[in-house]
Amino acid sequence: MSVATPYFDRLFADNDDPWAFRQRWYERRKRALTLAMLTRPRYASIFEPGCANGELSAELAPRCDRLLCGDTAAAAVALARGRLLGFAHARVEQSRLPAQWPTGQFDLIVLSELCYYLDADDLRRVIDHALACLTADGQVLACHWRPAIEGCPQTAEQVHTTLHERLHMQRVASHHETDFLLDLWSRDGTSVARLEGLR
Repeated sequence: MSVATPYFDRLFADNDDPWAFRQRWYERRKRALTLAMLTRPRYASIFEPGCANGELSAELAPRCDRLLCGDTAAAAVALARGRLLGFAHARVEQSRLPAQWPTGQFDLIVLSELCYYLDADDLRRVIDHALACLTADGQVLACHWRPAIEGCPQTAEQVHTTLHERLHMQRVASHHETDFLLDLWSRDGTSVARLEGLR
C-alpha cells in the first residue's frame, strides 16, 4: 500500500523543512547534481510532483517557461507557493498521485524522493501517466535515497529498475553513489555535445 497523506501532514505539522533541505549540505549538493544532470539549459514545461516545501522547485523555475508543482500535504503546498512567489510562471497544486495527475504536456517530469512512497501498482500508474503526457522529446528525471525507509513499500533500487523497464526510454545520464540514485531518461537520446554540433 502506498504511504497515505496523513503521514506527510504529520511531517509538516510543526516543521517547515522536515528533511532539512535548506540546512544540510547533503541536500544542497544533491540539488546541484540534479540540476547538473539535466541535458538542456531550458525546458518548455516541467512537472514536479512531491515538491514538499519547494526548495528544488525554486531552482527548477529559472530553467523553464512553465512549472507545475504538486504535493499531497496542504502545508507543503502552502510553503511551496510561498517559495515560488517570485516566479509568475510557476503553479503549485494540492494533488495525490496517481489518481490526480494533471492535464497538459511536459517535456520534463521530475520524480525526486517520491516514488518509494508508492506501492508497485501506483508506481506503474504514475509511469503510465508520465508516458502519456510527455512530449515527443520528453525526459523523466528520478532521484531517490538508497537506504531503506521504514514504512515505505519500495527501495530506490526497486523504483529505478521499474522506471527503466517501464519507460522504454534511453537512460542518457546516471549518477549512483552510496546515498542515492540519480537517473535521467529521454525519448531523444541525442547527447549534449551532439545537440551543440560538436560531433
